[in-house]
This record gives sequence, C-alpha cells and structure tokens, in this order.
Amino acid sequence: MRSTGPPNGREPSPRRISAKAAVCGMFIAANFMAIMDTTIVNVALPALGRDFGVQPSGLGSVNVGYLVAMAVFVPVSGWLGDRFGTRPTALTALLLFTVASGLCATAGSLPALTGYRVVQGVGGGLLAPVGMTMMLRAFPVAERLRAQKYVMLPTAVAPALGPVLGGWLVDTVSWHWVFLVNLPVGVAALLFGLRTLPDFPGPGAPRFDVLGFVLAGGGPAAVLYALTRASDGGWGSGRVLVPLAGGVVLLALWVPWELRAGHPLIDLRIVEDRLFRTTQLALLPMGAAFMGVLYLYPQLLQGALDYDALRSGLATFPEALGMLTATHLVPRLHDRVGASRLMVAGGAGAALVVAFLAVGAGGSPAFTLYPAMYLLGCSVGVLFTGGQHAAFVTVPSSRTAGATTLLTMQRQLAAAFGVALAATLARAPADGDAVDAYRTGLLGMAALSVCAAVLASRVGDRRVRDAYPADTARPAHDESVRPEPAPDHG
Repeated sequence: MRSTGPPNGREPSPRRISAKAAVCGMFIAANFMAIMDTTIVNVALPALGRDFGVQPSGLGSVNVGYLVAMAVFVPVSGWLGDRFGTRPTALTALLLFTVASGLCATAGSLPALTGYRVVQGVGGGLLAPVGMTMMLRAFPVAERLRAQKYVMLPTAVAPALGPVLGGWLVDTVSWHWVFLVNLPVGVAALLFGLRTLPDFPGPGAPRFDVLGFVLAGGGPAAVLYALTRASDGGWGSGRVLVPLAGGVVLLALWVPWELRAGHPLIDLRIVEDRLFRTTQLALLPMGAAFMGVLYLYPQLLQGALDYDALRSGLATFPEALGMLTATHLVPRLHDRVGASRLMVAGGAGAALVVAFLAVGAGGSPAFTLYPAMYLLGCSVGVLFTGGQHAAFVTVPSSRTAGATTLLTMQRQLAAAFGVALAATLARAPADGDAVDAYRTGLLGMAALSVCAAVLASRVGDRRVRDAYPADTARPAHDESVRPEPAPDHG
C-alpha cells in the first residue's frame, strides 16, 4: 500500500497568511498609530509644559512639526512606492515612526521633542498613502467594499480613542507613555510585516521630480501651518497670512508644472476622472466638518457641562462605534440603495445631528448626547465608506499611488481647515456667552455637512454602476461568500 504520509518524512509547512490578510493587518496597525498621534498628544501638552517650563501657548511646535512633516512627505510616498516597492517603503516608514516614538519619550527639552516629532511625522506621512495603495492593489474592485471595514477602522477609532487613552496615561503614569504606547504596536507590526507582507510593485518610477516635490510638499505644508496657527492667532495675523499666501502660490505653481512635466511626481490628470473628482469634492467638506465637531464637542462638554477630560473623551467615543457600524451596513445596502444616495443620506444625517448638538448646546440632557454621537458616527461613516469605494472604482492599478496620495493630502488639509474654521466660529468675545460661541461653531459644521450632501448628489449612482468592468462581479454583501485568498507573494 502506498504511503499517505508527507514526502521525505517531513511535515507539511503551515499555510501562510494570505496577502490580503497581511496587508489589512499592517494597514490597521500602522495607520492607527499615525492617526492617533494627531490627537493623543493634545491632552499631554499641559504636563509637557510643566516639565519643560514652557507656557501652553509655546507648545504648538510639538503638533505643528508633526503635521507639517507629514504634509511634506505625503506627496513623495507614491513615487517611493513605485520606485522601491510598497513593501520596503511601508516597512521603512513604520520603522522610522516607531524609533521616533521612542525618541520622543526620551526628550529632555522642547526643541528635542519637536525634532523627534518631525521625524515621526516623516514616517506617518508615508504610512497612510502607501498602506492604502497596497489595499487597493490587493483587493479587486468587487471586494473593496468588504475591505472598507478594515480601511475605516483607524479613521473611526483612532481620533476618538486618542484623547481617552492619552488622558488616562498622563493621569496614571506620565506624558512619556503617550509616545511609548506606540512601541509594542510598532515592533509587532514590523515583525508581522517582515514575515508576511507581500510587495505590490507599481509601473516603475521615472526620474525624481525635484521641483514638483518642492511645490507639492511646500505648498500644503505652508497652508497646513497657517491653518493650525489660525485657531490661536486669528486669520488676520502675519504668521497666518504670510504662510497661507505662500502656500497658495506654491500650489498654484504646482498644478501647471505637474501637468506639463514629462515625469510628474504626482499625475494630476487623475482628476480628469469625473467619478474620482466628484467623490473627492464631497469628501472634502465632510472631512472638515467631522474634525471640526471632534474639536468643538469635548470643549463644549468641559466648558458648559463641567465634564473632566476623561469623561468628555468617553462621551465622544460612541462616534467611533457608529462609524464601525456604518462599515458593516454599507456593503449590505450598496446594491439596493446606490453609492450616491448613501452618501447624500450620510451628509444629511450628519447635518441633522450636528444641528441638534448646536441647538441643545449646554441644555440637552446628558443621556441624549451618547446616541447623538453614535448617529453622527454612523452618518459620517456611511458617506466616507461609500465615497472612498466609489472614488477608486475607475482608477487603474497603475495610478492608485497617485490617487491615494491626493486623497491623503486632501484629508490633511480638510482636517486642518475644519479645526481652524470651528475654532474661529466658536471664539467668544470677552463679554460673550461661551455656549453661544460653541453653538455658532457647530452650526458652521452642520452647514459644511449640508454642502457634502449636495456635492454627493452629483456623484450619480448610475455612473458608479456603469464604472464596474464587464467581467467584474458586483460588490458582495453576503458575508458567507468569501473570496479565495490571493496568492502570497511574500
């Protein structure tokens, strides 16, 4: 009888993790850290000021350095991924971010911490677009809606978890742990990625566009710097107007240069894709409104309802649960309702919830705030999930790096603009009512949500349906139907 044992007496090697699972794991861990670091540090600023002997107004460089470094290096992420491969680029960025987090925890002065935060921002600026590029190349069009629940996880949870976790760490241990918390996650993600992450090579990268990098990196960085300063110094101050004008000029020069360049750093002709363009226009005001609400709402709770920092963070967290719920609902509703209708409903729902928070500012019963934030998360999540899927339906694999780079740049600028506008609208005069000021700011965010709903109506459900390749199955919303795992290239 022929033996049924393994050949050569060796046990078969265990089945390796699929390429899709590897990309999802890396994307969640890396993007979660990068996004959470934009909010977790805020609650540590008073403790940092006490340790370094610096007034709170002088600590802006800690966050500004991180955000500006991200803005500078986001544009080059696509070129690096196409030139050296997505796997080496993602792992190098993750290593840089993790090492810089450890250095931040050891900083003994404000200049040292600012410098380490800049290095951390370089890694963070590369992680998000390269990770999303890998996701788009790993999952075919018909499976991307299901993958959206993984893409949206960091976006949903990280901004809300940052203040809660940061407040708890500062109160129970020290501000150093706001940065040290990244180390175990970063090391685990690096080991996981080295063992399992495949490479998704692009079409190859041409000669590096130096002038394009200066314009594409300098323009958004200057605008972002101005927006982060506007909430403190006002729009009329020189430290806001000068970088804002300079950034706008750089961006105005960047567009014609990239369109004429033989080897552009970012192929801006991707915006000629009508579906990609209209979807991005709808995501822009919704991203601004969402971050503006997350900025104002905790201040309203602490200023008008006497919540402490930890309790206000916990009261904000239902928003994350709502967004996670939306990522499970959209794949099931997409075929029946349509992407455009879902996005319109999400924008309109967000506008109604934010208007409710504004009208009841300071007077709504506490028990109504938790479900309101949950519904806000559901509404924003529906628009984001449907919009991100629709945006890339017609984008070919060779152009995903440029498209994800533009999406990341748009998100950064939208978030900064939303916070700056919310802070400006909510600034109360010396003899004014703070609650009325918060109400004005929230109503402004509700207006932005209405704009998102109106722009989403221009996406068009038929355009999304017709964009699917003829040989591509429609998005599956039956969780029992699971696609075959992609071959492991790692």
